Amino acid sequence: MFERIERGWRLAMTAFGVLRTDKKLLVFPLLSSIAMVIVCASFLLPLVASDTVRHLFDNNGQNATNAQKIGFFLLAFAFYFCNYFVIVFFNSALVACALMRFSGEEPTLGDGFRASMNRLPQIIAWALVSATVGIILRVIESTSERVGQFIAALLGTAWSIMTYFVVPVLVVEKVGPIEAVKRSCSVLRKTWGEKLVSGIGVGLIMFVLFVVAMVPAFLGAVIGGPALIAGIIITVALVLLLALVSSAVNTIIIAALYQYAAQDRVPQQFDADTLKGAFSSK
Repeated sequence: MFERIERGWRLAMTAFGVLRTDKKLLVFPLLSSIAMVIVCASFLLPLVASDTVRHLFDNNGQNATNAQKIGFFLLAFAFYFCNYFVIVFFNSALVACALMRFSGEEPTLGDGFRASMNRLPQIIAWALVSATVGIILRVIESTSERVGQFIAALLGTAWSIMTYFVVPVLVVEKVGPIEAVKRSCSVLRKTWGEKLVSGIGVGLIMFVLFVVAMVPAFLGAVIGGPALIAGIIITVALVLLLALVSSAVNTIIIAALYQYAAQDRVPQQFDADTLKGAFSSK
């Protein structure tokens, strides 16, 4: 177990090194976050200003008509679709650039965007499937306050695990959503142990960096006055940056594990023995 954690830590540090070498990869999670904020605002603001939300949430929706409930779920489906499309589009661009970097190429932002545009049909199809699953889970969750929430959480976790490698599959293999899930599960069977420990490695690194990011706010609170405001602003900026870094690093790890497991190729920046050990039964 400790050997696996050590390998996961090395994988995480290598992924951080890739990002440090190619800092422009952070642009993709940044643009994804901005686009998601725009999507949320465009859907939520009109809803909040209408009577639909009030009827749906007063007395657990007992005051809402069937037409309002159907309309709400249709809007929720559209919301899920737009969000999933944004996430997968920019993650696909990042994966494409990471795979190019693994092969010794010098990817540009344009290369990433072209890769996503070339896979637009697959991305749209996957966003539709993801939105459908999201709505089904939401319906299950709403059927019962406790049992429904538990079942929805369980199914949601299983779905997230099964689709862990869907984005690199879409980027490299250009398959449909059903085949993408099958391929993701196939790769996952080889990589589940390293997926877990690399996640722990990234989590530990991000926790240390988060503690460091809290220092300006702490010092500002000790000093007081304008220093408090400045410290909070610096800390918030650092936390947002860490969120972008964490997203990019996790995507880089997914791309590296996929390339080794699915294509039997060792990414140039990664240690072959570490990757080989990642797929051993020890």
